[in-house]
Amino acid sequence: MADWASEPPTPSTRDLSASSSNLASGGDVGDRTAAVAAHLKKIYRKAVLPLEKRYRYDYFYESPLLTDVEFDAKPQVLLVGQYSVGKTSFIRYLLGRDFPGQRIGPEPTTDRFTVLINGPEERTIPGNALSVHPDLPFRGLERFGVSFLSRFEGSQLPSSVLRSITLVDTPGILSGEKQRVNRGYDFTKVVSWFAERADLIILLFDAHKLDISDELRGAIDVLKGHEDKIRCILNKADQIDRQQLMRVYGALLWSLGKTMTSPEVARVYVGSFWEEQLHNMDNSELFEAEEKDLMRDLAILPRQSAVRKINELVKRIRKVKVLAYIIGHLKAQMPSLMGKEKKQNKLIQDLPNVFRTILKKYNLSPGDFPDISLFQSKLKEVKFSEFSALKQKELENLDYVLNAEIPKLMEALPSEKDSPETLKAKMGTGNQAQTNVPVPTKASKFGKKDEYTANPFGFAEDDEDHYWALQDSADRLLSSFEALGPEGGFLSPQIARDVLVKTGLSKDQLRTIWNLSDIDRDGYLDHHEYVVAMFLCDAVTQKGRPLPAELPASCIPPDKRSILKARKTAGGGF
Repeated sequence: MADWASEPPTPSTRDLSASSSNLASGGDVGDRTAAVAAHLKKIYRKAVLPLEKRYRYDYFYESPLLTDVEFDAKPQVLLVGQYSVGKTSFIRYLLGRDFPGQRIGPEPTTDRFTVLINGPEERTIPGNALSVHPDLPFRGLERFGVSFLSRFEGSQLPSSVLRSITLVDTPGILSGEKQRVNRGYDFTKVVSWFAERADLIILLFDAHKLDISDELRGAIDVLKGHEDKIRCILNKADQIDRQQLMRVYGALLWSLGKTMTSPEVARVYVGSFWEEQLHNMDNSELFEAEEKDLMRDLAILPRQSAVRKINELVKRIRKVKVLAYIIGHLKAQMPSLMGKEKKQNKLIQDLPNVFRTILKKYNLSPGDFPDISLFQSKLKEVKFSEFSALKQKELENLDYVLNAEIPKLMEALPSEKDSPETLKAKMGTGNQAQTNVPVPTKASKFGKKDEYTANPFGFAEDDEDHYWALQDSADRLLSSFEALGPEGGFLSPQIARDVLVKTGLSKDQLRTIWNLSDIDRDGYLDHHEYVVAMFLCDAVTQKGRPLPAELPASCIPPDKRSILKARKTAGGGF
């Protein structure tokens, strides 16, 4: 057993245990994420960093040692795609404005990596200055040299979106070997560096250009191991009709299936992700729903940041553990005096069998081992006799972190097993809605009228398409809805249940209210569905009315009426 478990806790160990217990004592999402980051920094410095230095993790994985700033960094969103797929336009749409250094056009316009960060004034920051900034997590990019740093810049601007996340725009990828050679730096290695630190990776494709160039394929290859972060966008889909879209979507999935090694089908969002109105309204409802799903993924990134940080450190610890066993095994196989070079070459050639031996001996996972060919090339540049011997005590400390410290940290975070009282203590009393990214919502681009654009006092009853009898209630209940901490604009079933139970209505009544208010049947309540639920509860508790078999037409939110109409047409009723 590791020293941390068998010996009296040292001051640093007490700090680790104290910080994990402090997480459960409340505070808002920002405080909780900061507490998680502080705990992870202590774990990394005490148990992981010594092994990374001892077994040269930075050399074999080409990943520099972590700094405190990287643990404290905001969630990052990395955008990758070929030229003219709309990466920069997508960022502009998210921000709702232009940004310094912006370049948009049908030709390859973005020729550099651009990091968008929040700041009090608009300005661009050169890459060399950005890489040494003490408060930004980009020092590791110095390893790619001046040639890369001259193609790297920061774009600073005041933005409510950038208060919560950092966006990374990448150069548009062209076909051909000439571009790759002329870059002056290894594009795929830079993408790999950002991918390790990103919370979300967005691959953009143009509906008119589905070919995947060699360099894009190489960039996708280095994303292996980060499949859980990847989201794909089929952009500019409004410029083709429904039949063409079906064929293009199928072709994209087929191409991704050949390129991405993961057996799971990639999640592809379809639409037109910029502020302009759709060219073709055939699929407007589909595009609107797809955009809402994507924006919800983006909106809740800050609230998932703590879990992401834990997940990334666990992945790194597992790699460090396997590397230690590999280096220790190779060191142990070396002769004391003669024939060192010959033995080293034999071990390199026989590396697949060496990996199998280590895997069986220490009961490791095959997925935690490095790529054999890349590892062989790295081994050829070093001397095995200079390797450090295996220290079992250090590996026991790693196992203790994985089996005790990390689970303790996860228990301090909100989960579905928590009681309402425990959940409230963990979530704190702050307004959770403030931790969501304020993403754009434009009904006009989908051929609809934004609320109150025609009249600041709303719509009249004779306007059956837009009038909603509960609009005044919606305005009044907005603050109470946001105080419940909706994620991406939606209340989870657990939170919504707690609110409804407090009305004192019977389980049968609440079941009926849920069926009537969860109009899209997704198991969550958005703002308008929450208003319907509160209206029905008040009708029963305050006015003693019986619950209706179906919602009156004037009480159905205008943006949900098409759903009920389609369900009724299909024979499912309301």
